[in-house]
Amino acid sequence: MKVRWTDQAYLRLAEIEDFIARDNPKAAARMGERIIERGEALADQPYCGRPLPELPGAELREIIVGNYRVVYRLREDHVEVLTVFEGHRLLPAEDLLEGDVE
Repeated sequence: MKVRWTDQAYLRLAEIEDFIARDNPKAAARMGERIIERGEALADQPYCGRPLPELPGAELREIIVGNYRVVYRLREDHVEVLTVFEGHRLLPAEDLLEGDVE
């Protein structure tokens, strides 16, 4: 199974890296790599994440990477990563809209 990231997910990831890089560019790069690696690992274990608690029955799942939540959905032939955001924040509803996928 392939993993595809929406443009919104890439944008959120870049924002996270930029924020961390203000204080520690190396840590920002490490966190970005860690999030990407964990997201790409969903290709082999797409059900490893838990169902999204805010939207039960929505067929959305999440994995936790450090302080960040990676929200995704299973498609017929791929995993679609929708967004990445800080765990203490509310789920950004606009990130769940259909968008461009790479």
